[in-house]
Amino acid sequence: MAASSRASRGKGALRGGKPFRGVYTIPVTPFDDSGAIDFPGLRRCIEFCVEAGAHGIVLPVNASEFFTLSDTERLAVIKAGVETTAGAIPVVAGVSGVSPQHSLELARQAQELGADALIALPPTSRAASPVQIEEYFRMLGAGVEIPIFIQNHDPPAGTKIALDVMIRLLRDVPSIQYVKEETMPPGPTITAILKQAGDACRGVMGGMGGRYLIDEYRRGACGTMPGCHITDAHVALWTALESGDSKAARSIHTRMLPSLIFEAAYGVAAYKEVLRRRGVIASGHMRIPARRSFDAYDLQELNELMAGMADLLTWKPRKTRAPRRR
Repeated sequence: MAASSRASRGKGALRGGKPFRGVYTIPVTPFDDSGAIDFPGLRRCIEFCVEAGAHGIVLPVNASEFFTLSDTERLAVIKAGVETTAGAIPVVAGVSGVSPQHSLELARQAQELGADALIALPPTSRAASPVQIEEYFRMLGAGVEIPIFIQNHDPPAGTKIALDVMIRLLRDVPSIQYVKEETMPPGPTITAILKQAGDACRGVMGGMGGRYLIDEYRRGACGTMPGCHITDAHVALWTALESGDSKAARSIHTRMLPSLIFEAAYGVAAYKEVLRRRGVIASGHMRIPARRSFDAYDLQELNELMAGMADLLTWKPRKTRAPRRR
């Protein structure tokens, strides 16, 4: 696609026309001990992301336990994201659905609420064929005006999408402009997307907690979408990469890796426990019990991991929080 054509398709779809870039962290959905959404806690979590330096937020998605939320709750979470950031940073709304119609309904409402972009997995009800995946994203893309991220994720949390399907969608559907790539290994797929899609792709972001961010960045990734519990550390790593200080970036990443490996084993439970310890949320409650429970040894390990990154965890609780304006 020619550059002039690419520029015209983005007109009006992205505030200011500036491509998404940087650390787009994922707020958890805090619940109280009865399982109800703790909306004050959610707003504190979003404020934490902004104050810790995130360049954008993404919600509600896998790390937000979106699959435990009703559609009404999902839209309320998106609304909280838009209102709390108040334009300080972009909000990418998760609109994965069980069918094209379901995803499109969520997407239109998220757009109406003021989301800056959307992100969706293929149909979440069951594994879909390549043809079904393509039809799903084409319907979604045709029904909205703001940019869309295709989320490419290995099972069981997602469905791996064939490369040729992603390339066609990026080339053919004006609103489909980005990919979140988190299939294993992510690096070669990122390289292939950027090479084959050309200027039809405005950017690819990595996932999987940022475990492969240095390689992804070297291949041309425009950002990363990790859980938000150590946003400040992720921002420090990104800042080093953007400044060209590869030695500092490697040092920061090496120090973060034990924590990233720990969270890979425990998932959202780890995100919530760290956020609870940091004074961001009040409870680590999950509607669906964590896949693994912490024992005394796990908690000791978490203590040591956080202590080892103490200087990277620069955010501290304070009484008054004011989101940055962009």
